Amino acid sequence: MTQPPGVLFVVATPIGNLGDLSARARDTLAAVGAVAAEDTRRTGQLLSRMGLQVPLISLHEHNEMARLAPLLERLAAGESLALVSDAGTPLISDPGYLLVRAALQAGCRVVPIPGACAAIAALSVAGLPTDRFVFEGFLPAKQQARRGRLEVLVAEPRTLVFYEAVHRLPAMLADLADVLGGAREATLCRELTKLHEQVLHGSLTSLLEATASGEVTLKGECVLVVAGSPARRADAGEARRVLSLLAAELPPRQAVTLAAAITGERRNLLKDWLHEARRSGEADDPPGDQE
Repeated sequence: MTQPPGVLFVVATPIGNLGDLSARARDTLAAVGAVAAEDTRRTGQLLSRMGLQVPLISLHEHNEMARLAPLLERLAAGESLALVSDAGTPLISDPGYLLVRAALQAGCRVVPIPGACAAIAALSVAGLPTDRFVFEGFLPAKQQARRGRLEVLVAEPRTLVFYEAVHRLPAMLADLADVLGGAREATLCRELTKLHEQVLHGSLTSLLEATASGEVTLKGECVLVVAGSPARRADAGEARRVLSLLAAELPPRQAVTLAAAITGERRNLLKDWLHEARRSGEADDPPGDQE
């Protein structure tokens, strides 16, 4: 009889306060054959404080590829394993993607054991829109590359979530204020769930000033949540002009879709304008689909 493969549990661990480790997470860690951990010393301390003794396997960005084969062999033999990161939910700006993907491709079950996540914790207290957001993780460490990435995000309308090493925070805030605009609303979360937790709301400029004045202690872990770009809508005349140019070359449906994306104008209004222009003879009927 073929041995069913073991289960890979992806276990979220506390980002600070040990009380955030769920009972299910503790039970899972106690039951698995081994724990693949980003930092075995840090995870070992966590397990010790939970009264658990479980074998640990080092799994970090520099050895993950080499660890895949032996871990998959253990899973194939029917042993269940847990994957944890230093803190929070694995794979969120942490190692583990290669193992999870390989386990799935090998036909193993991969089960989430949800819990703390710094990005979600910061979003929940930022007071910024959360119906749509973009997780950017860590920006490039070098200024030119960092500013290049920010240039791509200038017009992003969704709320932006960044992680940053605290020693790079002033430089990051300076670039954010310069590229996105210092008036852009933001929330800085430092040391979430820990003794010296700090959450500051304000503009990017005011947060930069807070780091310069010493109000923000440059120690610990940081999450920065930044408001998306304000909606930009062309005036009616410009939107009509763009629509007219596109409609002369493209089928109506495609012209309307592109005009809406370019100008920010409502699609239904653009459709009405195009129908009106065609009825009055101001717009040609290009070959293709019809609105």
